[in-house]
Amino acid sequence: MDASVTPVSLKAIYKDFLEITKARLAVSVLFSSVAGYLLGFDSEHPFSWSVLVMLSIGGYCMVGASNAFNQVIEKDLDILMDRTKNRPVPSNRMSSNVALLIASLLTIIGLILLYLINQKTAMFGAISIFLYTSIYTPLKTMTPLSVFVGAFPGAIPFMLGWVAATNKFGIEAGTLFLIQFFWQFPHFWSIGWFLYDDYKKAGFFMLPTGKKDTKTAIQILLYTVWLLIASLLPSLGYTGRLHISHIATILVFLIGVWMLFYATKLYRLRTSKAARTLMLVSVSYITLLQIIYIIDKFLR
Repeated sequence: MDASVTPVSLKAIYKDFLEITKARLAVSVLFSSVAGYLLGFDSEHPFSWSVLVMLSIGGYCMVGASNAFNQVIEKDLDILMDRTKNRPVPSNRMSSNVALLIASLLTIIGLILLYLINQKTAMFGAISIFLYTSIYTPLKTMTPLSVFVGAFPGAIPFMLGWVAATNKFGIEAGTLFLIQFFWQFPHFWSIGWFLYDDYKKAGFFMLPTGKKDTKTAIQILLYTVWLLIASLLPSLGYTGRLHISHIATILVFLIGVWMLFYATKLYRLRTSKAARTLMLVSVSYITLLQIIYIIDKFLR
């Protein structure tokens, strides 16, 4: 009997751990950090497997901790929404104390690993988790500006990889930050659009005007344009070591036009289906952009 029960229990614990740390989201964020690291290393700052491993584990811990803290803080709101009511804490599969313990341990482990890389990496990691849990999360029920605040910690991972590789925050890291900063808006506003009714149950303000209206659609469109412009900055020769070839510039422009097409489609149709499509395209966009940057670096 015991032998048959234990594996199920361990499997349930593992599943809850993945849910409370939002494993899929954490891995996608982690990809941005790894991309930033691959772009950052050079002859002066040689590639290091140990640094990459510490960045990967430390980065996951920091993102996972932010998500765990978030779910503890919002447990009474999560239970009101269909998409979150079955999470470990609101469903009472995991107590708030256990979740806080997990979040705290992940924070400590993550900061130690990032500090072992360099102090700047640890500092930006700490800033990210502080902004996400202490400012962005409480603001979600107060003002649409929460998305603007949340865009700062959300934009750190891409830049964090560069800082981990070079121990410097300069024009290159700033450019990577800017790209992912502008990307946050069409991505999260499209999510806020098609999940509008669910968010409304918990009183979350996720759209810039608070409504699925023309003004929100225009802002999504504008931020998509700014994202496209920011993504092309490395082609102009003013971003230090971060630069891309003519071929990469064309590819980045094309995927930018692709995303702009779906942002325009949302503006025209203003439907949940169009918003969901834009969200999926935005995820593909940031991934393809990073892959193009990396491949271009190694082929030049």
